[in-house]
Amino acid sequence: MDLILAFELMMLVSSGCAALMSGWLWWHSRYQQTLAGLAGFGAMMALWCLGHVFVIHDQPELGRYLLLANPLMPTFFLHFALRFVEQDQVKAPWLSWARRHIGWLYFLTALVVLLSWSLDAGDVLQSIALGQVFVFHSYGFLNLLYTVALGILAHAVLWYGWRYHQGNKKRSIVAMFLAGGWGLLLATPVVFPSFGLDWFPYPMLLLPSYPVLLVYGVVRYQMLAVNALANRALLWLVMSLLLLLLMALVSSIFGQLGMKALANVPGWQLWLYSSLVLLLTAACYRPVAKLAERLIYPGATLDQALINTWRQQLGLCQNWLGLSEKASELLSAALKQNVQVELPAASGLFASESQLKIRCYTQQGRWQVDLLGWDDMTPGIRLVAQVFGSLLGSSCELLAQSLQLAEAEKQQLSQQHLVEMGALAASMAHELRNPLNIISMASAGVDAELRGHIQQQLKRADRLISDMLVYSGRLQLQYSQIELEPLLQSLLQQFDWQQVKLELKVPSGLMLRADQHRVQQVFLNLFDNANAFLRNQADATLSVEVALVGDVIRVQVHNNGPALDLSLTTEQLFRPFISKRSGGSGLGLAIVKRIMDAHQGQISFRTDLGWPVSFELLFPKDIHHV
Repeated sequence: MDLILAFELMMLVSSGCAALMSGWLWWHSRYQQTLAGLAGFGAMMALWCLGHVFVIHDQPELGRYLLLANPLMPTFFLHFALRFVEQDQVKAPWLSWARRHIGWLYFLTALVVLLSWSLDAGDVLQSIALGQVFVFHSYGFLNLLYTVALGILAHAVLWYGWRYHQGNKKRSIVAMFLAGGWGLLLATPVVFPSFGLDWFPYPMLLLPSYPVLLVYGVVRYQMLAVNALANRALLWLVMSLLLLLLMALVSSIFGQLGMKALANVPGWQLWLYSSLVLLLTAACYRPVAKLAERLIYPGATLDQALINTWRQQLGLCQNWLGLSEKASELLSAALKQNVQVELPAASGLFASESQLKIRCYTQQGRWQVDLLGWDDMTPGIRLVAQVFGSLLGSSCELLAQSLQLAEAEKQQLSQQHLVEMGALAASMAHELRNPLNIISMASAGVDAELRGHIQQQLKRADRLISDMLVYSGRLQLQYSQIELEPLLQSLLQQFDWQQVKLELKVPSGLMLRADQHRVQQVFLNLFDNANAFLRNQADATLSVEVALVGDVIRVQVHNNGPALDLSLTTEQLFRPFISKRSGGSGLGLAIVKRIMDAHQGQISFRTDLGWPVSFELLFPKDIHHV
């Protein structure tokens, strides 16, 4: 084949490869904006290769314009390098500044190109090797030096990123350096004619490989489809080269005979050569396939059996902790590395932090799955994680629904139990009060002292029955407007305080919308408890402070009686039958808690208000100040 024709053909192939790569990268830059600069580089390379074709085809002016636009190639590549490096760990201020002001570099490059076009920068001369070649001179060398300087700067940026990045990003930068060195080796002969060297540029015949290797070095760790395509392409390339080698061998043997002599070759020999080709092809297929798998990341593989196993195992989990542990175990076993699965109800339960995480959470009523720390993984491994995450999200939704149904059933059983307890308490109260009435009437004939003791115990039993009815029954609230100051004064007067000092601080006219009978029960229980501990204590004081805080009425009931047992938590204090008071039923504070909950209020025990005993009540917003 004529060498000039071969050169022209390779330039056309290089231009086509670069153009296809540029279009493909531009399409994918919608999702990965980093690739936009590399797409521009590919487009300019396609035009640069066409410039050589135009020169050979005696269109020197058009070829001159395209070749002198050479500085745009490294400008686009520098833009790509800045965006590629300024990710993840590398946040250098100068990188951000350079990327923000990249427009000025494009302006400077366009200015250099325009000057090269308008000034004496190069000519097309006759060449023995190529027929016609483009030669730089005068201002053309400035164009060439500017191009080289931008290329060096772009690779310096990549080298800076290589120092800080790890894993696949670092390997991608190494691949770009190797591809850049290969491209420099192939493109160097273009300047030989400018220095008086009329040599045929043999390395440029391999130029189509440069854009392919460069782009593949960038995206091989990011796109699974690229690796699958490269796997097949490498296999077919090696097999094609092997077949061409055999054809060359046949040609070398029969070349001196020509086609006529080849036609006279006995049929058994042709069959022998064909069989040899088939045998060599079959013998080389597996080694070549393994070589391709070693050079190309094939990625992890998924099959239906594995997905079915995952779905079945995840579906057997009955709680969040079990689902989190099982999911982590399944994915770690599939990927041969530790993976941590974080669920909302099972977070913080892992002793060691894993680099790879899958986090599930709900957003607007839907389960979302995030992959954390997977950017450095190969596309195949990320695909496995994405498929597993999809199954995990579905399992989380099913488990949440199952737990909600179980909780609803539990609440239903609890409500049914309360209804049954209320009915039982009412029945017991009726059955107990009858014999208590008989005992009360029978005690009328005994002496006064014994009758007093009997009546005292009967009152205690009656109070216990009343408390049981209040606690176990359903509260029906009858709301009305209550003025707190006269209510509290009247309730305090119902007790025999003896020498206890009473303090009442209530803003005049403060109103509360609530059930008056139930609110009275709240304060009567609190005052009764305080009275039981204060009557026999010197300098005893009961203080009631009421204040309007925002839209909440705050009532604080203090006394300087004995401090409560520190072993009692606030939650335990309001449980039924927890009492430290002699003769108490253990239901007083539990009833207070039920009434406050029915009013959507709050009650808490405080020890930080300067009193040994303080109860704070917060009533809801539906109040106003008269």
